Amino acid sequence: MSEKDLRPTRYLLTLRYAQEFVREFFEQNPISQLGILGLKDGLAVRVSDMSGNPTEHITAIQALRNQDPKGLPSLQNGLEMARGALFHTPSHGTREILVVFGSLLSSDPGDIHQAIATLINDKIRVGIVGLAAQVAICRELCRKTNGGDDTAYGVALNEQHFRELMMDVTTPPATYSQKHSGNSLLMMGFPSRTVEAYPSLCACHSKPSCGGYLCSRCGSKACGLPSECSACGLTLILSTHLARSYHHLFPLMNWVEVPWRRAARSSMCYACGIAFPPVPPEDQWQATESSAKGMSASNRYECTTCENHFCVDCDLFAHEVVHNCPGCQSRNVLSAKSGRSSSYAGEMDTTA
Repeated sequence: MSEKDLRPTRYLLTLRYAQEFVREFFEQNPISQLGILGLKDGLAVRVSDMSGNPTEHITAIQALRNQDPKGLPSLQNGLEMARGALFHTPSHGTREILVVFGSLLSSDPGDIHQAIATLINDKIRVGIVGLAAQVAICRELCRKTNGGDDTAYGVALNEQHFRELMMDVTTPPATYSQKHSGNSLLMMGFPSRTVEAYPSLCACHSKPSCGGYLCSRCGSKACGLPSECSACGLTLILSTHLARSYHHLFPLMNWVEVPWRRAARSSMCYACGIAFPPVPPEDQWQATESSAKGMSASNRYECTTCENHFCVDCDLFAHEVVHNCPGCQSRNVLSAKSGRSSSYAGEMDTTA
C-alpha cells in the first residue's frame, strides 16, 4: 500500500476515497449502517463499529493517516470479522462487503473456501477493488457470492478509475426476491431539534453542546442524525432521510423513445425548453430511425404516465439525480391548486 503508482500513495489515496465513499454512501442510503475494518500483519482490525453516523466513520479514517501500512493481509480473517458484524442485519436489508485489496496474496490461517461457503449461506455479497494485478481468489470470491457474476471485482487502472469503482458500490443492489422481507418491520423515531441556552452532554459522545436532537422515546440527546439512540437503541432519522431512500425502493420508470409519427406533438423539451429538431418528411422517417441505434431518432423521450416529451439530458437528470418526473410533479401541483379531484393526481410514475 506504500507504492506510489497511485498518487500520492495507494494508502493515502485509499483513505481519501474512503472518506468520500462514506459521505456518498449515506447520501444514497441515509438509513443504512456501515462498519470499517483494516487488514494488516495477518489480522483484521476494527476501525469503526457498525453505525449510521458518517461523522464517526470519517473521524476514524482520518486517525489512520498517522499509521503506516505493514504486513500481509488476511482475507479470511477480514471476511470472518465482517460476517460477524453483519450477523444481526434485519431481513429487510442487504449484507454487503467491499474490500480494497492492494496485495497480490492473502496470508490466511485456514481454508478460505470454507469462509466463502459461509458467506454464501448467509447471503452476503462481496465486492473487491484491486490496486495491483488480478488475483484468482478475489475473482472466485466475487463470482461465488454474487450468483456467478464476477463484475463486482475490478482492478483500478488509475486514480479516477479507482474512485469510480468505489462509488459504484454506493447504489443499492437489485433484490430478486421479496419473500424474506414480507413481514419485516423496523421501529424508527423522528426526534425534534432542540437549542439550549447552556451546553449539556449528549448521550452518544458525552460531549457538551447547545444543540441536538431529543429521542422521541426516552428524551436522550443525540448530536446528529441518522443515528441510534445510545440509551434505548431506537433508530433516529428525519423524514428527509426516508424521502431520499424512497427512490431506491420505487425507481422512476424508464422513458420510451418517441418515433417520428408522434414527434409533432412537441417542439421543445417540457423540462428545460430546448428546441427539438423539426420533423422531416414522412419518406425519411424509416431511414433516420434505422440509423439511430440505441437512441431516439427524434431526440424525444416520453414519460408513459404524463405523456410529456423530454430531451436526453433531462432524461438522465431525472433518472440519476432528482428521481422524479418534472411533468408528473407539475401536473400534481396544478391539480392541487385548482382544487379539482383528479384520478391522475394520485398516480406515481414509479415501479415497485
